[in-house]
Amino acid sequence: MAELYPSIAQTAVVAAALKILLFPAKSTDFEVHRNWLAITHSLPASEWYYERTSDWTLDYPPFFAYFEWILSQLARYVDPGMLDIANLGYDSWKTVYFQRFTVIVTELVLVFALQSFVRTSPPPAKRTAQTAALSILLSPGLLIIDHIHFQYNGFLYGVLLLSLILARKPSTLLPSGLIFAMLLCFKHIYLYLAPAYFVYLLRAYCLGPRSIFQIQFGNVVRLGVGTLSVFGAALGPFVYWGQIEQLLGRLFPFSRGLCHAYWAPNVWAMYSFTDRILVCVAPRFGLDVKETGLNSVTRGLVGDTSFAVLPEITPRTTFLLTLFFQTICLIKLFFQPSWERFIGAVTLCGYASFLFGWHVHEKAILLVIIPFR
Repeated sequence: MAELYPSIAQTAVVAAALKILLFPAKSTDFEVHRNWLAITHSLPASEWYYERTSDWTLDYPPFFAYFEWILSQLARYVDPGMLDIANLGYDSWKTVYFQRFTVIVTELVLVFALQSFVRTSPPPAKRTAQTAALSILLSPGLLIIDHIHFQYNGFLYGVLLLSLILARKPSTLLPSGLIFAMLLCFKHIYLYLAPAYFVYLLRAYCLGPRSIFQIQFGNVVRLGVGTLSVFGAALGPFVYWGQIEQLLGRLFPFSRGLCHAYWAPNVWAMYSFTDRILVCVAPRFGLDVKETGLNSVTRGLVGDTSFAVLPEITPRTTFLLTLFFQTICLIKLFFQPSWERFIGAVTLCGYASFLFGWHVHEKAILLVIIPFR
């Protein structure tokens, strides 16, 4: 078969050149990650999840904190000022260029994953796989969120794609599951996809191919020990220090409210819009209007969402609705555990979480778009 053109490597080089032009772009998350560099470099790990000099406290899982610590070891040779916790809003040109450059370098994980996806695709599907890979590499969503805003989603989605690719073959299901466990310890938003992984690994790896009552005990032990080892490496020190409650409080801040400051266009956005419409027509129809709901706002740091007319929504309600709509595709995956259905289930689990989850970020739609491609 003729070589596919343009290649992923060629496209990555051109894309990197464009991203370098975006180095001067500024956003709040730039300061977030600078602060995390400072926290992980300046304090012992036992204090990472208690430090609150800045509003942008560390609220990612431990593997991402370790990742920031590694970057901080390089950052001290570039500009030590960025590693001072008290230097709030510090943005020297060396700091900006260093942080922006780390996003591009770590995105090589995504480039490798996409190359692996094309290479392992069946020959008749290689051109389609190449097109899909290039569309992800040049995704406007990743460009905006990582290189105009500031995050490391390209790196993390590269890890996710490696896990999905390894799930293609029965012989690599175990590393697929362990890589996904590692991903959860980098960023907990991927919990949205965990039900699909649980069902697929249970059915395709832990149970027999012909009967669900035939348990593959060796596989269960390998997957169990491997998963526990990953979570042990991430959470073990914080269990030892008695800090799990503090850590979970940072990772799952339910007090931030139902809707994120930058509204995700999901069911709760429409629910909030409907509530505002009902406020306007309430006098005509004799509807009760709660004063607290009239003054409610949504904010990214702290705050809550109250409704003036419609019933309040609790985290429990969002969890049950999300689980219900995820279960629809998971049932089919359980009885027909193919890789194609697994990818479909991953996509739909992400979509259900986006539509019905609590405090959903607008960027969570990438959990739907990238596996779907």
